[in-house]
Amino acid sequence: MIIGLGNPGSQYQNNRHNVGHMFVDKVLISKSKVLSNLKIKKTDTFMNESGRSVKKITKNDEILTTNLYVVHDDLDIPLGKFKIQFGVGPKVHNGLDSVEQELGTKDFWRVRIGVDNRVSDNRIPGEQYVLQDFTSEELEILNNSFPEIWKNLILRLEN
Repeated sequence: MIIGLGNPGSQYQNNRHNVGHMFVDKVLISKSKVLSNLKIKKTDTFMNESGRSVKKITKNDEILTTNLYVVHDDLDIPLGKFKIQFGVGPKVHNGLDSVEQELGTKDFWRVRIGVDNRVSDNRIPGEQYVLQDFTSEELEILNNSFPEIWKNLILRLEN
């Protein structure tokens, strides 16, 4: 199962914090038929309460956490880059903290999508930055990275 984290509501749809939802939306449009048993969903709670939503989804679908891929924004990674790691996440991410707390484990996959595009001499605080919308140039970089992320996810899921 793949679950994208983000905030509900149209006012947040292009926020950096919503990159998990954005990725899922893009994947649902082009989902590979090879993985017909793959479930792809989005959280319906605000980011800091993501754990409640993830717990409800995984419980309803009886998903083992070792088969769970949580897609989220990551300020530790530059825009356009990503990492797919098991049990390892960013230094600070309240949404992931909530997921870990609700699931009672860190043993799930993280699809860490980089959103940091701040200039080093004038860094906006992270909590403020992730709630801002991507610029059109940043959206282009991000949308160009989604196929590569999806390809890497498919390879992991097929093995």
